[in-house]
Amino acid sequence: MSEERAHAFFDHAIKKLNEANEELFRPEEDIVTFTVCKNSQFAVESYLKGYLTKNNVSLDGLDTIELLFNACKKINKNFERIDFKGFDCIGHKIDSRYCNETDRVSNCFNIADSIDTLLRKEKIIS
Repeated sequence: MSEERAHAFFDHAIKKLNEANEELFRPEEDIVTFTVCKNSQFAVESYLKGYLTKNNVSLDGLDTIELLFNACKKINKNFERIDFKGFDCIGHKIDSRYCNETDRVSNCFNIADSIDTLLRKEKIIS
């Protein structure tokens, strides 16, 4: 059951990362930064939840990206390579924060993409 749930989280993360990526490829004046921000946040959250679920870790009480990320680092030290600098919503509930500057949302996208890359490199997702 946890394997199916983990795959659902990963599928959602990949979908959101792709949506953020498509938005970033628009001309700068056409980019909807809110869309990139939220899709990147949801991708990060879903990748981390998927990883924890795959490792049979309860998500109870892990209601911020920071808590999810710290739990992932306890399981796999390679998560420490992911730099969350500039990810201002890390310590807040996901629905409570967003940013609108193109540089900042691009950074959020890069963090989500780094998690995707790590999980692919370790053959957790394909």
